[in-house]
Amino acid sequence: MDAGYWVGKKGSMKMRRHLSPPWTSAIKAVAVVLAVFMLIAGPAPNEALAQIETLSPAQRQAVEDAVGDYLRKHPEIVIEAIKILRQREQASEDAQTGNVVAARGSELFNDPATPVGGNPDGDVTLVEFFDYRCGYCKRVFPTIKKLIEDDGKIRFVYKEFPILGPASVYAARAALASREQGKYEEFHDALMAAKGALTEDKVLKIAEAVGLDRGVLLDAMTRNEAEYDRIFAKNRDLAQALRINGTPAFVAGDTVVRGAADDASMKNVIAQARAK
Repeated sequence: MDAGYWVGKKGSMKMRRHLSPPWTSAIKAVAVVLAVFMLIAGPAPNEALAQIETLSPAQRQAVEDAVGDYLRKHPEIVIEAIKILRQREQASEDAQTGNVVAARGSELFNDPATPVGGNPDGDVTLVEFFDYRCGYCKRVFPTIKKLIEDDGKIRFVYKEFPILGPASVYAARAALASREQGKYEEFHDALMAAKGALTEDKVLKIAEAVGLDRGVLLDAMTRNEAEYDRIFAKNRDLAQALRINGTPAFVAGDTVVRGAADDASMKNVIAQARAK
């Protein structure tokens, strides 16, 4: 941004109205530092923005030349500004996530249409949004399963989030249908562990391998198709509110983890959720 500020009495920002190049090096340095400070600290006050418009083309060019010259000599200022801006964006995103969790915690953590595993009476709840055809979901699956087993006090919520096409939707419908036969967790684990393309025939063979009756499963899938699709739509809406655009994604407390986090990171998220 164009800038021509100095700090006046009581820290107020004033516009230098008469910028007559060439400036001294000291004045240039002060102006550039303050310009970068304004970038980091936030939007300039309306009064200052209005004053910028009073600069002549020559004055604006003087500022631009000074900024360009200074930043070429001190690129670390730009790096620091980017770092601070990213931190601010993350803090804003975290605050928004917290608001969504507070407003929609019931459907996120306690929706009766959503399967629950791990320890149903655990002292912390971990939610996963996943797709059975997602390679990253499959990659992180052993880590999450071991975390749940080793901890022993994690209540795990399965959010079916089929976003990778019709085959993903078919697998997710089959998984939800398996609840009628009491085999959801076993079927879920087998689907996650499956290698290669997840065709309809392969899904049904995996179902039979874990003890599901194919005919009963297909009947449930047909009979409840509209209900399952409503569940997927609710999960998509919730994911969108939480700024979850891919899989896997995890929620614990008011923290959202996007992507296949490692064991240490997930343990830290669980510990933070327990502490709140």
